[in-house]
Amino acid sequence: MLPTKEKLYEIIFEADTKSGKIFDITLLVIILLSILLVMLESVPSIENQYHQLLRISEWAITIIFSIEYILRIWIVRHSKTYIFSFYGIIDFLSVLPTYVALFFAGTQGLMVIRALRLLRVFRILKLNRYLKESAIIIRALKQSRIKISVFLFAVITLVIIIGTIMYLIEGAENGFTSIPRGIYWAIVTLTTVGYGDISPATPLGQLLASMVMIMGYAIIAVPTGIVTAELSKHNHPNISTQVCPNCLSEGHAHGAKYCSNCGSKLN
Repeated sequence: MLPTKEKLYEIIFEADTKSGKIFDITLLVIILLSILLVMLESVPSIENQYHQLLRISEWAITIIFSIEYILRIWIVRHSKTYIFSFYGIIDFLSVLPTYVALFFAGTQGLMVIRALRLLRVFRILKLNRYLKESAIIIRALKQSRIKISVFLFAVITLVIIIGTIMYLIEGAENGFTSIPRGIYWAIVTLTTVGYGDISPATPLGQLLASMVMIMGYAIIAVPTGIVTAELSKHNHPNISTQVCPNCLSEGHAHGAKYCSNCGSKLN
């Protein structure tokens, strides 16, 4: 990398230095301001009174995001790696709506996509305690995915059976006009949401509903227990906040000199 690129890389992609932390904090403030503007634009009275100011602010923020996006593409060794990465796509979507609005009317609502940039909050200030905990959660979820998948399949099977039975018991006269309608009721009841737009009227249907409600509390606890069990197995990983300049992977061990993913030298 050229010295200029290397310096910019440390500021934009890293936060171990003072300039990097300042950049991340400034970026976070701009992101929050952008989201606030989107919220204010949805209020008719504010939009009508401060329309011009909101438009100017919107374009100013979009230009800042655009410059940052171009800099990130220019800095990294392989631009395609960043462009098609998760955060690269988020960065692109955050600036796209404003430019699209120039050619197509009624697209201002897409500005809410900028809220996705808040996912970067876990990198702000490179707080190790947050990164360690998030790494533990991600690892626990990965280890639990098969168990949770089996559990979800069992729940889907259960709601189909319950929905079908409720359709046969209640019938169209009580709002259960089809099996999908019964399945919808079973999902709403089993998850303890209870919209109340459809409910059983017969004694047998109410008895089944009572059983489903009680079952719902037990079912909610199952995935929580699965993930909690996996969380208890993992120790706190000693990871750094280094970002590989080649493949942009994170989560390297403290003191690591080379990327654990591609083997490239870390800054």
